[in-house]
Amino acid sequence: MDNKVTKVVIAGGGTAGWMAAAAFGKLMGKRLDITLVESDDIGTVGVGEATIPTLQLFHRLLGIKEPELMAATNATFKLGIQFENWYQQGQSYLHSFGFLGQGCWACGFHHFWKKGQELALVSEIGDYCAEHLAARQGRFAVLPGQDANHAYHFDAALYARFLRQLAENHGVKRLEGKIAKVRQCPQSGNLQALQLESGEQVEGDFFLDCTGFRALLIEQTLHAGFDDWTHYLPCDSAIAVQTENIGAPLPYTRAIAHHSGWQWRIPLQSRTGNGLVFCSSYMTDDDAIKLLLENIKGAPINAPRVIKFRTGSRRAHWKKNCVALGLASGFLEPLESTSIHLIQRSIIRLLQMFPSQGLIEADMLEFNRQTMEEMTNIRDFLVLHYRATARTDSPFWRHCAAMDIPDSLARRISLFRESGAVYKYSQDLFGESSWVQVMMGQGIVPARYHPIVDMLDIKELGDMLDKLRAKARHEAGRFPPHQDFINHYCKAAP
Repeated sequence: MDNKVTKVVIAGGGTAGWMAAAAFGKLMGKRLDITLVESDDIGTVGVGEATIPTLQLFHRLLGIKEPELMAATNATFKLGIQFENWYQQGQSYLHSFGFLGQGCWACGFHHFWKKGQELALVSEIGDYCAEHLAARQGRFAVLPGQDANHAYHFDAALYARFLRQLAENHGVKRLEGKIAKVRQCPQSGNLQALQLESGEQVEGDFFLDCTGFRALLIEQTLHAGFDDWTHYLPCDSAIAVQTENIGAPLPYTRAIAHHSGWQWRIPLQSRTGNGLVFCSSYMTDDDAIKLLLENIKGAPINAPRVIKFRTGSRRAHWKKNCVALGLASGFLEPLESTSIHLIQRSIIRLLQMFPSQGLIEADMLEFNRQTMEEMTNIRDFLVLHYRATARTDSPFWRHCAAMDIPDSLARRISLFRESGAVYKYSQDLFGESSWVQVMMGQGIVPARYHPIVDMLDIKELGDMLDKLRAKARHEAGRFPPHQDFINHYCKAAP
């Protein structure tokens, strides 16, 4: 493609399509002609309604006001994810979004905490993080000068509708219709147009594939290839159902392990999202539906919906003049709520590398390298939850405890177990506090702490730990109950 890019066509709506449309419309709409093609007859696939704090950066870029968004999407706040029964049955831990205590130039806080534990000077490590304490206490607030260490639970369909309005306000055109055929240039193989069932042709210079698992453009047409990761993440099915609320919403997601997978519980202002992620080799769909319905609270609002998926990644997320977003680019189960993050990262990465003057091979290769590296790092973080388990009560967990893991994850585990070291790579979504909380929550404990900790004598160490715990307790104590803050800040219309 030698010509300038002036016409962008987005194939598919949903969260991925309308996030892309809103971003391109808001940030590049004055120089681009943008059309989104979707059909109301084609349902969207989603297995979660939870996010992580990075979404705030995307909203800031688009000028979205948090209270307005939350009221429009029936949203609640999220300070982390509670993992129940993952390491052992009856045991739980919280992966919070805050920072644990305070480290130094040589090592993280967990090294100081470990020595304190050996000297009986500490309580649990989450007591040194305000967000961790607030989540456990059911509290939340957005205060002046406060770190933005929170995320959302929201209605994904309402979120797409909110972004659609923003996109259309910035000139994005929506076209209703089903795609019947994708037309390519006979010489270059680049995409030229989408042909709808009506016969209408939607021509473009650049295309975004947001067609979900079908991957109509990137795979069915361009044959980008797919790396299957089910040997690391064996779950391949989900059941989703919504229920009526029966109490105040917790400010965190619950991920509850069962004998062949795990259950999510996500509270919104209007309802609660529930689902069961499982491995079909160890459980049938009917048994999964029965298990889920036996373990929900509140009356079901809709019939359980079965979703089949294959964990993995496209080998090329950008091929020729097409970039895949969302489920079209690959799938990582929603264990750490990373799906929307990956959409926004690809959108921002594409905006930074946008081929205004035509395709540049080096940019395409770098886009694919960064995207694959980020997905691989997230994959490793998810595999950690399954592999580091002491559960032997079912064939599924015995399989997970014995399965091979990526060398990259094995190195991380070995480093942490031997020396407590955690290293953040260039495309690493999860930082030191996240790895520490999940490693320790899953029973991986460092054999030693960093020697710089010994620069403090016992009294100095004890004073430091006490002050950090008191600071976290004070900050969390300033937060009102989660429901009270929602009522004041972002209450949805009835």
